[in-house]
Amino acid sequence: MKKQSIEIIRHSLAHIMATAVLKLWPNTKFAIGPAIENGFYYDFDFGKIKISDNDLLKIEKEMKFLIKQNQKFERAEISINEAKKFFTNQPYKLDLINLKLQLKSQNLLIYKIENFIDLCKGPHVKSTKEINPETFKLNKLAGAYWRGDEKNKMLTRIYGLAFATKLELENYLKAIEEAEKRDHKKIGKELDLFSFHSEAPGACFWHPKGMILWNELETLGKNLRKKYEYKEIQTPILAKQIFWETSGHWEHYKESMFHFETENEKYAIKPMDCPFNIKIYQEKQRSYKELPIRYTEIGRVMRNEKSGELNGLFRARHITQDDSHIFLAENQIEKEIITLLKMTREYFFHFRIEPKFYLSTRPEIFIGKIQDWNKAEQNLENALKYEKIKYKIKEKDGAFYGPKIDIDIKDALGRSWQLATIQLDFQLPQRFKIEYIDKNGKKEMPVMIHAAIFGSIERFTGILIEHYAGAFPVWLSPVQVKIISVGLTHVKFCHKLANEFKQNNIRVEVDESDETVGNKIRKAVTEKIPYMLVIGDREMSSDKLAIRDRGEKITREIEKQEFIKEIQEKIKNLK
Repeated sequence: MKKQSIEIIRHSLAHIMATAVLKLWPNTKFAIGPAIENGFYYDFDFGKIKISDNDLLKIEKEMKFLIKQNQKFERAEISINEAKKFFTNQPYKLDLINLKLQLKSQNLLIYKIENFIDLCKGPHVKSTKEINPETFKLNKLAGAYWRGDEKNKMLTRIYGLAFATKLELENYLKAIEEAEKRDHKKIGKELDLFSFHSEAPGACFWHPKGMILWNELETLGKNLRKKYEYKEIQTPILAKQIFWETSGHWEHYKESMFHFETENEKYAIKPMDCPFNIKIYQEKQRSYKELPIRYTEIGRVMRNEKSGELNGLFRARHITQDDSHIFLAENQIEKEIITLLKMTREYFFHFRIEPKFYLSTRPEIFIGKIQDWNKAEQNLENALKYEKIKYKIKEKDGAFYGPKIDIDIKDALGRSWQLATIQLDFQLPQRFKIEYIDKNGKKEMPVMIHAAIFGSIERFTGILIEHYAGAFPVWLSPVQVKIISVGLTHVKFCHKLANEFKQNNIRVEVDESDETVGNKIRKAVTEKIPYMLVIGDREMSSDKLAIRDRGEKITREIEKQEFIKEIQEKIKNLK
């Protein structure tokens, strides 16, 4: 069997799925079906027919039957008029044809497999015998607006997975199963960390235990910024429309902003903190001696994400950023980037996560002078090399206002997440006409660096929940020690012991509920608490504590003060 690229196989499978759907439901209207990462999908309009997960197996069975029939993919070229006649009963195809007309395309390519014909540029496999039917699986249904516009009709999207080998598919399915167990929304509810409510879509309600996580992460970030001489500020949550026009957000980002009118003035809630930092910089004349000026803010921002794209802490409307903005002269860029790279590596080290670095260069559309871009890209590259950091180039992936360094992390499941970013900005200083006086008394325009390490507390918390599967390291655990009373006569002693732990800044809970000890232990295990102590008559009369460590079934004996010291050491060293 000739080996095909996996992308071609995935694209071909999308057409094979559409062919199977046509056989099963002949009146279906067809939209689009591309290859995507790890698989493929196709969007269908089934009319009044309701498709469920149970139908996926039926479609999959039909696809495998088609594959075994050695069906050929036939390519042809037709005119726009011919295409209109042929697809007269397919409104979504007609919409695509009209789009081609706007682009002044003359002819269209189509592909045929059995009785299904589709508008498509290809390429595809020559015949279905080149596809192993054991290497794909239909895995889920979803809703999708036609052309991504919520004003259009909601279609049924059927997703499929496809890999080069059966083993790759099996391994991916196992990874999905593990990911579902680690789902931060599920674990967050089980551990009583946070909740979401329909009255405030896209906004998280943080519970007391969740706020412990929040505060620990925020404190870590603030302490690190303080170490590197950042000055903490706080700015308003909203500003007049004219302010966002100056910054450029109104022109480029208006649809993602919440805005309203009051007292004949238009206002918008901030989606980003950067313009507000500039206002503080502008409060007085700045000298080159002050630079670099480093501001940091735990900034609450709101973005009008589409409701269909909301996903727990990963995609929310109300987010909290660890924002930093540095104002500096051009000859200070390299040194400042080196400092930011040190900070980033130091931060993620505490989570035993190794970051990966990417240098994103000048895009096709950009502002400013090319020589400034070349110098800035060289500055970033020199900083990466100075820190002996391995990095990859993302060609033409910089922001239109300047190049940047993107930092990804990999979680326990091997999934990549883009978190930190270090961006050079030539645009906002120009838009707001900010300046400083150089050593010759001349006015100069500073460069601006936007830097975030964990991006948003919400998203980073979601990532950490799934990374640790809720079993946080001791320093981050909302409850570090659970004390379980055997009976009523032991409750007083349990609380006395708990108070000693609290006096030593150890987070502790006492379970004095009227349940069996076995049930209490099982509950503590489910809560993923690092240390568990069962207190009965023997423990009350002993000088030592019997500790059960998370993940262990046997206990160990240890002196109380030694145990307190052990926890304090882990908290101090962020373990």
